[in-house]
Amino acid sequence: MDRVDDLLAAHFSVEAAPEGLASQIVRRARDADREVRRLVDEIEITATDRGVCLIRAERLAPPASAKARHLAEQARVELREYLEGKRTFFTVPVDLSGAPPFQREVLAAARSIPYGEVRAYAWIAERIRHPRAVRAVGTALGRNPVPLIVPCHRVLRSDGGVGGYLFGTEYKDRLLALERTTPVLQGCTTTRIVCRVGCVHGRHMRPANRVVFASLEDACSVGYRPCKVCRPAAAA
Repeated sequence: MDRVDDLLAAHFSVEAAPEGLASQIVRRARDADREVRRLVDEIEITATDRGVCLIRAERLAPPASAKARHLAEQARVELREYLEGKRTFFTVPVDLSGAPPFQREVLAAARSIPYGEVRAYAWIAERIRHPRAVRAVGTALGRNPVPLIVPCHRVLRSDGGVGGYLFGTEYKDRLLALERTTPVLQGCTTTRIVCRVGCVHGRHMRPANRVVFASLEDACSVGYRPCKVCRPAAAA
């Protein structure tokens, strides 16, 4: 018995961490974050007068009008804030009129997935009333014309696997990690208003007056009211 005890003690003993391990972990995490943020500088964005219509990591035709150029630039600003953990929703409109009807249904279902949550391809298929079209759902998401803004990265395989992604599965993992660690709601202790992170009102909060909430219900239970601009209830 003593022999078994010795083996167990050796197996579960705590060894000293290699010198510099903590700094290596921090450095790698920062490098990963930097890599994700760099994505917005590498992608091309184009838009119509109705909204953003295409986001790709390749050269695209520039927007044709001043309004379209403004929407493309708005999208780039919001994407940068999103990748920096300063925004949990997008206000820039999208134009999916060029997508086939089935794909538009799939993308609309994907847009309904809340920030920080995930769903399965089968869930999308059920939601659009085509429960057997799981493979077709995957194809439609893989050809998503406006990734990131339409969050196809929040859709996983039924077995929990990450599944494919236009920018690569490594980016998909990092996007999901970003959303898991970014607060969704913040309240102001002076106005008693709760906003989604990224709301224009939230930017005027002083750090000392900012409080983070896990849910809208938590905020309302202590006397906060939802912002009328970003409407956090709509994202719940």
